[in-house]
Amino acid sequence: MADRLLVVEDSKPIARVISQLAESLGFEVVVATTLAEVEALLQGDTKFFAATVDYALPDAPDGEAIPCVLSHGVQAVVMTGKMDDITRQKILAQAVVDYIPKENSQAFLYLKRILHGQQVNHENGILVVDDSLATRNHIVELLMRRNFTVYVASDGVKALEVIEQHPDIKMVITDLEMPNMDGIELTNELRKRYSRDRMSVIGISGASNGIHSARFIKNGADDFLRKPFCPEEFYCRITQNIESLNNIKQIQRAANTDYLTDLPNRRAFIQVAQTKLPKYAEQGVAYGLAMLDIDYFKKINDNYGHDAGDNVLKMVALYMRKHLPRAMLARLGGEEFAVLMEGVDEDQLFTRLDDLRRELSVAQLPYEDQQISLTISIGAVFNGSGSLASQMNEADQALYNAKENGRNQVVISGQED
Repeated sequence: MADRLLVVEDSKPIARVISQLAESLGFEVVVATTLAEVEALLQGDTKFFAATVDYALPDAPDGEAIPCVLSHGVQAVVMTGKMDDITRQKILAQAVVDYIPKENSQAFLYLKRILHGQQVNHENGILVVDDSLATRNHIVELLMRRNFTVYVASDGVKALEVIEQHPDIKMVITDLEMPNMDGIELTNELRKRYSRDRMSVIGISGASNGIHSARFIKNGADDFLRKPFCPEEFYCRITQNIESLNNIKQIQRAANTDYLTDLPNRRAFIQVAQTKLPKYAEQGVAYGLAMLDIDYFKKINDNYGHDAGDNVLKMVALYMRKHLPRAMLARLGGEEFAVLMEGVDEDQLFTRLDDLRRELSVAQLPYEDQQISLTISIGAVFNGSGSLASQMNEADQALYNAKENGRNQVVISGQED
């Protein structure tokens, strides 16, 4: 069921724009044009994810709709055409998510960012580190308005323990002056353990000495805030740093993912496998490395077209996920795939690969109004030795033997007979 957004707006064109951008994010939209409509709605129904609230309505010209919405436990983003300092302070004195001036089209783009953030911020863990309970509670309250998952610690030593327990933590907000381990020491320790593309660090301090911001940055922090800080600036810094981390994650995913099948690509497979193989050897974990190839794939492209060939590659990837759910899978390029499977003996390795082969050999893969048949050949190495490259070559040779022996079969290196 879609989250519901209450749009409180008396301008039909603006309400239409907000509704369209909210629907593009998957919201179900309910529009109210007056305070009376809002009160009637919320008395019978408070199951709204959030609300956008126009500051001035025909029957509520001075922001009266804001406390009405908040009193029913609904998060509110205020849209306002009034931008004097008194109005701004009045809005910020209430527990709103944010306020947005209706100055130009950028206002609606910013609103879309805010609403999207409210939907996904729970995926981002933020640790607040401060020995002052009052400061911790204040920062936690601000973060909770934005739906972040929040953790707390009273000093740097406890902060490191909390991070170990909660791998979803992407950001640490740390005070400077703390017992046991201060903010600078904590930042330095965090940078020994976590890179900038894994975790963001924001330093805070109430000291008037401007050198503290530079000390934080030079020790690995990404940003700095001086206490007491304005909620607007706080949210801007938090949002900017979280979005930067998520953008880096998306770029890394794009660089490591095959665009067609959504499997890891050759680069990602080699990178992960090179770290796993030494651990298997050290810990005595049995594993299998396999290379998989679609037989006569060129004929599929020639007979049905390249779009059909692309669809076949996607379908083969789906079958691999179904039969090998705990293995690391990858598309190496063209019609060639790779499998790294741990915790199996040689019979299990063969059986699982052969089950995949057999199901694909009898499947009719649909494409438009056609049914496409195919077979695959697989070469594998069980508990190989040597480098990853040498084991991949060995699996590739087993694959070549499978092709030479008639295709549509699994060959494990050393067991060709």
